[in-house]
Amino acid sequence: MVRELTHFIAGKPTAGTSGRFGDVYDPNTGRVQARVPLASRAEVEAVIADAEQAQPAWAAWNPQRRARVLLRFLQLVEQEKDELARLLSAEHGKTVADAHGDIQRGLEVVEFAAGIPHLLKGEFSDNAGTGIDVYSMRQPLGVVAGITPFNFPAMIPLWKAAPALACGNAFVLKPSERDPSVPLRLAELFLEAGLPPGVLNVVNGDKEAVDTLLEDPRVQALGFVGSTPVAQYVYATAAAHGKRAQCFGGAKNHLIVMPDADLDQAADALIGAGYGSAGERCMAISVAVPVGEATADALVAKLVERIGALKVGRSDDPAADFGPLVGADALARVRGYLDLGVEEGAELVVDGRDFRLAGHEDGYFLGASLFDRVTPGMRIYREEIFGPVLTVVRAADYEEALRLPSEHEFGNGVAIYTRDGDTARDFARRVNTGMVGVNVPIPVPIAYHTFGGWKRSAFGDLNQHGPDSIRFYTRTRTVTSRWPSGAKEGASFTIPTMG
Repeated sequence: MVRELTHFIAGKPTAGTSGRFGDVYDPNTGRVQARVPLASRAEVEAVIADAEQAQPAWAAWNPQRRARVLLRFLQLVEQEKDELARLLSAEHGKTVADAHGDIQRGLEVVEFAAGIPHLLKGEFSDNAGTGIDVYSMRQPLGVVAGITPFNFPAMIPLWKAAPALACGNAFVLKPSERDPSVPLRLAELFLEAGLPPGVLNVVNGDKEAVDTLLEDPRVQALGFVGSTPVAQYVYATAAAHGKRAQCFGGAKNHLIVMPDADLDQAADALIGAGYGSAGERCMAISVAVPVGEATADALVAKLVERIGALKVGRSDDPAADFGPLVGADALARVRGYLDLGVEEGAELVVDGRDFRLAGHEDGYFLGASLFDRVTPGMRIYREEIFGPVLTVVRAADYEEALRLPSEHEFGNGVAIYTRDGDTARDFARRVNTGMVGVNVPIPVPIAYHTFGGWKRSAFGDLNQHGPDSIRFYTRTRTVTSRWPSGAKEGASFTIPTMG
């Protein structure tokens, strides 16, 4: 039976009126499991109007009262986490265990945002000038929006929405049309937690919905996560319309393996970080860089052994290490990169193209693949594959290994495995990427630090979650205050100073 999905507007599920729909597939079978409405410009404009009407009253709530809504929301999600994880897994294709991680990483940002009474505190200078005090306050922007990707349908919407709501904004979420059910349910849980209707709206759609959010002057700021070409388009369009924007794009994350590294530890890290969630993570490790031929030969041998033990299965199979890709187009794209790598002359050590899951031949499954002797000029090195494909680029020495991620057009994350503290410290200081892991394969910062890459992995000055999220979703007002004693002073025609 095909489910009919809705939008979530003004505190209730709302049927679409555009007459356009998108199909939501079951990645395990390739069958349509739901239909999602794709909003028209008029529908999105009505959602923005609803948010604009609801926002002032929400902003007038004191920060601690807003924080209590977030705390109640956390309790409600905890009670429903298993069901949410199963729903997320069924639409995305990641394993249920991985879906739990998706939800948990989102909740950690909600926990951070619940500290908003402290995070919104401004600054105060007593007697900055004779009888003059100066203080600042952080105030919400108004209506803000988030456009979030398919690969983290719980985590990224919560990364965007929780700080925005805590700061007193109304939030319009446009989730991926591939797996929209969890974002819709999270909006319902926010309402149950006490969020006033209209403060959080979920509108499903495609480019028409995105362009409406970008162009409507009532939307003050917008966050995006997706591919680099779209991130650049969203950032440029938002800026052209006077909006704040934080837009995160593609990645090509490297893991450097030094000769002194524990190779078993490094190999395990590469397997988990490279093939987890079928490689559909912006922080997936897709390039292994062993330093020295001996290190490379030993590492590749260990990787081949471990790949042979991986189990690819249904997303609801608790024994599966990873499940299917999200869609037929994703499967075709990754297969195309595997074909391309062979044409470019890379050595396909493990070929996952022939993998078939018995009884699920129409599902979007692909086996783990491993390329060795990849060179920086190859497209499979330069471009983001976003699938269960790991490439090995051999480096002659440490300086060459350092240059590879530093000179790549993407600068999201990087990791180094070594036992040498001097090497690790030098690498962390010099490498040209936004996030660095030392003996940590997926260097995603905890919620109270900020997440963000460099170069063509990110567009905008402020990162996601942590202190940057509070800066992004507020504007600072500075007040200079003086209470005259009553003595008449007359007019002054010189610029005020604090001397």
